[in-house]
Amino acid sequence: MKNIKLYICVFFIASTLAQSIEQNQSTPLQNPKQEKNKDSAKKDTKKTPQNDAQKKEQNNAQSNTPKPQTTTTTPPKSQTPLTSPSAITAQIPHIAYNGTAYIFTTNEANPKSLKFGAKTISWLAHPTKTDTKIALVGVPYRANLGKITLKEGLILEVKAANYKKEQITVTDTSKVRPNAAQQERITRELEEANKIYLTRTKERLWSERFELPLGSVITSHYGNARMFNNEVRSYHAGTDFRALIGTPIKAANDGKIALAKERFLSGKSVVIDHGEGIYSAYFHCSELKVAVGDSVKKGQIIALSGDTGRVSGAHLHFSMMVQGVSVDALHFITTLNALFE
Repeated sequence: MKNIKLYICVFFIASTLAQSIEQNQSTPLQNPKQEKNKDSAKKDTKKTPQNDAQKKEQNNAQSNTPKPQTTTTTPPKSQTPLTSPSAITAQIPHIAYNGTAYIFTTNEANPKSLKFGAKTISWLAHPTKTDTKIALVGVPYRANLGKITLKEGLILEVKAANYKKEQITVTDTSKVRPNAAQQERITRELEEANKIYLTRTKERLWSERFELPLGSVITSHYGNARMFNNEVRSYHAGTDFRALIGTPIKAANDGKIALAKERFLSGKSVVIDHGEGIYSAYFHCSELKVAVGDSVKKGQIIALSGDTGRVSGAHLHFSMMVQGVSVDALHFITTLNALFE
């Protein structure tokens, strides 16, 4: 009997010991150092006034960081032209800025003409691709902002460029406030110029990239509001280059001289017809080297810079017209030259 009791006791102790060993194997032992690290990590995650202050300071710094502005001070330098008929509906509306020329391209065989207001815009040959056509849309400086349907499925959205204001002081008050006879002359010369710009020579007279008439510092950009003697009189319809009197001025591209004379506001002036509604103009010259009807080549000297007309000092005023519309010459040349790439 004593043996039976002893056996039961031994069995109970062995069973309890086995369960204890099994539990210890299923629960791994913790490293004391790990436990200590965990405890310190928990302490670090606790909120403290100092952590709250730092977090608040970081949030304030992020909220005070200026975000990129979507409006540029000048119109974009280039654009991505339309490249296929299918993109006409897939990439609308196209974005253009007032005072710029937008260039559409298509490889459609017989595309329909575009309509910008009352003006019909025809498709022209691409300068390098025989299977592609281009359309030049001049957006006036004072164009109505918003979406314009050029044809079914093709929309151009006109946005405002952020042009600046600039002060010009002219000592000759007759240039700022012309008398009746002078105003009549200004009106007559303006009508003469507009008639030239609206004349569209069908033939393309250029075949290469356009270039600037001289390499110099730009003193005034296109589109700036012109304040003559603290009074807003007009906007700057060209780009001014610093040039001493007598600096040679070169033709921006091949073409024919459409105007070469002295005028009241622009002084001695040259206008080149490049064909297909594209014109370049060069104002305030001291001497003209060409006459109306002359054919000129890109880079040919057509005049010398000066200070004639309504100016405050010697410089070259360079401008371009597209389909009868004054546009930013630098933007247009950059965009048009991109077609050669």
